[in-house]
Amino acid sequence: MTQASTMDTQKQLRMGRIRRSVDGAVRHLVLIGLSVVWLVPILWLLVTSLSTYAGINFRTFFPDHYTFQNYIDILFHSDSVAQFPRWFMNTLVVACFNCVISTAFVVMVAYAMSCCKFKSRRLLQNLSVTVNLFPGVLAMIAVYFVLRYLNLTNSYAGLIMVYAGSSGLGYLICKGFFDTVPVSLREAAKLDGASEAQTFFHVVLPMSKPILVYTVINSFMTPWTDFVMAKMILNSGISADWTVSIGLYNMLSRTLVNDYFALFCAGSVLVSIPISVLFIIMQKFYVAGITSGADKG
Repeated sequence: MTQASTMDTQKQLRMGRIRRSVDGAVRHLVLIGLSVVWLVPILWLLVTSLSTYAGINFRTFFPDHYTFQNYIDILFHSDSVAQFPRWFMNTLVVACFNCVISTAFVVMVAYAMSCCKFKSRRLLQNLSVTVNLFPGVLAMIAVYFVLRYLNLTNSYAGLIMVYAGSSGLGYLICKGFFDTVPVSLREAAKLDGASEAQTFFHVVLPMSKPILVYTVINSFMTPWTDFVMAKMILNSGISADWTVSIGLYNMLSRTLVNDYFALFCAGSVLVSIPISVLFIIMQKFYVAGITSGADKG
C-alpha cells in the first residue's frame, strides 16, 4: 500500500513538472510571437531608412543596397517638402514648455488632493476621474473655436495651452506617491513654522524624485508624439511651422510618398531617439514612480 502510494505521488510530481514545462513553453511562444509582431515593423522601418530606393519597396523586406544618405538629406538638405530640422526644433520647443507647465500643474494638484484637507475634496476627485473617462478628442471642435476666438490658432502658445490645460487631471498616480510620504514629516515641518508652500518645496518634493521623473517624461511625450491636436491647431499650410508629426505625415501623401518614403522612415527613426535615450537614462526612476504611485489612490 505504501509502495503504491509512493508511485502515485511520483507520478503526480512528474505530471506536475510536465504541465509546468508545457505551460512555460506556451507562454514563451506567445511572448515570442508578440515580440515578433511588435519588432518587425520597427525593423522594417529601420532597414527602409537605410535603403537606396526612395519609395516603398514591396518586393523584398531587406533592401538590396544600404546607405546613410537618407539621414544626411533629411538633416542637412532641407527642401520645400522635408524641413525636418525646423520641425524638430518646433516640436522640441513645444515639448519643453509643456513639460515644465504640465509637470507643475500635476504635482501641485496631486499635492493639494493628497496632503491638503478642504471641503469638497472627494467630490473634485470623483469629478476629475469622471472627466478623464471621456476622450479628449470629443472636445476638439470646442477647443478649436475657443482658440480661434482668442486668435491662438496657428500659434505654439495655443498648442501649449491645449496640452497643458487639462494636464492637472492626470494627477492620480502622482497623488498615490504623495500619499506614501510620511505625514509626520509634514507635521514636523509645520511645527517648525513652515508654510504649506515651504513644506511642499522643501520636504515633499525632495523625496519625490521618482514621480517627478515619471511626470516629466509623460509631459514631454504628449506633444512629441501627438498628431491630432497639432494638426487641428497648426493648420495654416506653412510647412515651416509644423511639428514633426505633421511634417512626416505630409510626406506620406499620394503625390509625395514615392519620392519621400525612405526620408520619412529616416525621420521616424530620428524622432524616436530622444524618447529612447530619455527612457534609458531615467528608467530606474520611471519604474519607481509608477510602482510607488500605484500603491495608494
